[in-house]
Amino acid sequence: MTPRGVPMVSKAVAKKTREFDPNTFLATIGSGRKSALFRAKQGIFAQGDAADAVFYIQEGSVRLTVVSKVGKEATIGILKDGDFFGEGCLAGQPLRMGSATAMTDSAILRIDKKAMMEALHLEHEFSDLFVAYLLARNIRYEEDLVDQLFNSSEKRLARILLLLAHFGKEGKPETVIPKISQEMLAEMIGTTRSRVSFFMNRFRKLGFIHYNGGLEVHSSLLNVVLHD
Repeated sequence: MTPRGVPMVSKAVAKKTREFDPNTFLATIGSGRKSALFRAKQGIFAQGDAADAVFYIQEGSVRLTVVSKVGKEATIGILKDGDFFGEGCLAGQPLRMGSATAMTDSAILRIDKKAMMEALHLEHEFSDLFVAYLLARNIRYEEDLVDQLFNSSEKRLARILLLLAHFGKEGKPETVIPKISQEMLAEMIGTTRSRVSFFMNRFRKLGFIHYNGGLEVHSSLLNVVLHD
């Protein structure tokens, strides 16, 4: 892991990800899979729905949210190509604990719980990859908690932007991140939209980010995360 909570995916996990061919895996699933296209802002599943399948993002990006009993919504994850979600059903989760919504036009593969379980038992390479993916996700959640407890809102915002741009992972970072509102960023880091706006303007003036048909994040933003 890189300093101050920007995670670095292990070389072993990255190697497995590169070697795994999703098309080969999909061919083993048979009738238990179904591909679907979702438009931007279209719901994939809602909090309280039956948890009976795992989803795989073939193309696009997905936002995971949860709503409290008093109606407050929080963003708990932004996922993109190659990510799984909805895996709680494999651990016996009967209902969805949160909602999933397409952020961009997305191609999503729905894999029935039974078919997914069979694939994990029969395809050892896929099983290893899936376990490694879940472990990496768990580490990310732990880092999010530490970040929330100990870092300032400015550092939390910088870290989220770096994660969205995939800094800290093997390969070239994607400096132009998916379209994301300041309200959503505020939800993710636990602050107000006005504070996010203030920090974003500051980052822009310092040359850490800029707008050019999209939000571009530069590696110099790491200075905010690393600065004590």
